Amino acid sequence: MVRVLIKKLDPNVKLPSYKTKGASGMDIMAFIKEPINIKPQSSALISTGLSVAFSEDFEIQIRPRSGLAAKNNISVLNTPGTIDSDYRGELKIILFNHANEEFIVNNNDRIAQMVLMPVLKMYFEEVDELPKTFR
Repeated sequence: MVRVLIKKLDPNVKLPSYKTKGASGMDIMAFIKEPINIKPQSSALISTGLSVAFSEDFEIQIRPRSGLAAKNNISVLNTPGTIDSDYRGELKIILFNHANEEFIVNNNDRIAQMVLMPVLKMYFEEVDELPKTFR
């Protein structure tokens, strides 16, 4: 287990959680004052009321929920979205409506999942030739 600090930006925000013991992602919920209507083939930025801090060896990926995708054609637009270790602003989710009908997001709806992933840093070594391969 890796420690992630989480800050509620409002006392009424619900924290993300794993729904089952085997889940790799935590469900993250909308924290909005009024329902948001996402028109067909359009996107909306949905607030969560949360901010996080964690080690620079990790990133948090924001991914679609399979249930929303299968039942309503709703996805996260920039899948996976990346939360960098030095970002301290509010987590907001860009939802995209692939359907032909409007989709309404209500407060506390589970809208995405967040997965903590390790980050490997790279450096470039400039060369005149690259190693040959079979291709």
